[in-house]
Order: sequence, then structure tokens, then C-alpha cells
Amino acid sequence: MKNAGSGFFDNLSKDMKIILPEVQGLSSSNLRYMKKFYELYSDSNFPQLVGDLSDKELFSIPWGHHRVIIDKCKLNREKSIFFVKKTILNNWSRAVLLNFLDTDLYERQGKAISNFEYALPEPQSDLAQEITRDPYNFDFVAIGEDYSEKELKDALMDNITKFLMELGKGFAFVGREYTIPIEGTEEKIDLLFYHLYLHCYVVVEVKIVPFTSGAIGQFGTYVNVVDNLVKTDFDAKTIGLIICKSKNNILAKYAVNSSKEPIGISAYELTNLLPVEYRTSLPTIEEIENELR
Repeated sequence: MKNAGSGFFDNLSKDMKIILPEVQGLSSSNLRYMKKFYELYSDSNFPQLVGDLSDKELFSIPWGHHRVIIDKCKLNREKSIFFVKKTILNNWSRAVLLNFLDTDLYERQGKAISNFEYALPEPQSDLAQEITRDPYNFDFVAIGEDYSEKELKDALMDNITKFLMELGKGFAFVGREYTIPIEGTEEKIDLLFYHLYLHCYVVVEVKIVPFTSGAIGQFGTYVNVVDNLVKTDFDAKTIGLIICKSKNNILAKYAVNSSKEPIGISAYELTNLLPVEYRTSLPTIEEIENELR
């Protein structure tokens, strides 16, 4: 059957329709997909599959989803299971799944340089790594050509917040420029989230410059402060994520290994800077309402 030609599946389809006239989905093309499905998952020891995906979960998504995963992932088992799990977690329709299959979501998943393996217990260390991306790709950041550093950082923070809330399943927004009073002074954290599956706070620092090792000390302090002043006894250890313009991976690895706080480092990419006048050329809801009045 491994080298079966098109005639084999045509004949098999005809025979099976005669033997099982009440069964749907026995077309020759569907039988080919069944063969590929078997090749993709057969040696993964049902009921426990790669990545802790059970056979029950595998069969919980529609067959049409499996067909497009097979087409796009080209019998790459780990990539296929990644998208099966994402489909289950996010309840993706086939159209939404197709859109994400055409991105590099899988290639960027869990790629941040981090010390989670050493700074966090299992399985939290693996789960923390899974929620990272590298690089974070932000299309169409709306900003004027004469933007200031603050304007660029604000625009990036907008995009990061939107990205994590929409795609980073499990992220709950806590605050932006979150203020923590410390003995008469104040420390401000760029972005603070709570991750519902990890049961921990996530501190995000945005830097519009390349990563330097000196950033680790200050950022580690922020993570430690949240751990001590915000986290409760019911929460897991706070983790941190630095998202910067670029990074030297070797330097970043040495830097995170020097910290006892769990920290990951990712870069971001800007595909397009959209002139701010394009963003503001359409009237707001308030302006339309005022005109109607």
C-alpha cells in the first residue's frame, strides 16, 4: 500500500462503497488522506502521543481540519501536533486554522532565549518556554515618520498587548506601566500579565534598542519585586520576558544564566511602519455620532 498508485485508491474506494454502502467519506481522495494520517501518527504509541496529546484529543477536531494540517505540514509530526493542540485550545474554525498554517507561528513558538529550564521546576519550565515567541512579528505599526522613542515604545506595547491577548492563549492583562511603590519610591513595569494556565504573573519589558547584558540586573529586580509584593502564596513563581529590537543569542544566553530569576529574551520585527495619518484618516465613532446629531 505504501507505493499504491492512483488506480489502487480508485478501486479500493469502489469496493468499500459496495461493502459499506451506508458509510460516508470513502472517496479515493479521502482514502489517500487516511493513509497519510496513519503514516503521520501510527508509530506514536496510541493513546499517548507526542507532546502529551491523547488519541481522544487527536480525534476531537473535525476531519477537514486534519486534511488541511496534512496538506500544510507535509507529514511533519511535531508541527502537525502543534496545530492540533492550538486548534483544540483556541477552538479554531477551519478558516482560522488555514490562516495560522500560512504563518511562521510554529517556527517562532517557544524560541526565546531563557533560563526557565534552571530557574523553574518542571513542568512549569516547559510550559513557560512554550508561551514565548522569537521573533515577535508586528505588522503595520502606525506611527509618524518623526516619531520619538516614547511613541515607538508605546506603539510596540500596544501591539504586544494585543498579540498576547489574542494569540497568547491564557494571558490576562493586569496593567501597563504598572506602578509598584517601594519605600517612598516607585518602580514602573512596562506590561504586567497573569497567565491563567501557568498560574503566575508575567512581567514584560519592551526595549526599542538591541539587548545588552546590563538590562538583566534591573529587569531581574522587577521580577523579584512582583514576586514579593504582588504574587500571593497561591501563585507560581513570577517569570519575565524582555522583548527587544535585536539580540546576540550567545550574549543573551550568558546573561539569563547569570540571573536566578526566570527570564526569557526575544526580539521583535517590524514589517511595516504605517504613517500615522493613514490611521487617523477615518472618522472615529464619536465623530460620526457628533455629525449625526
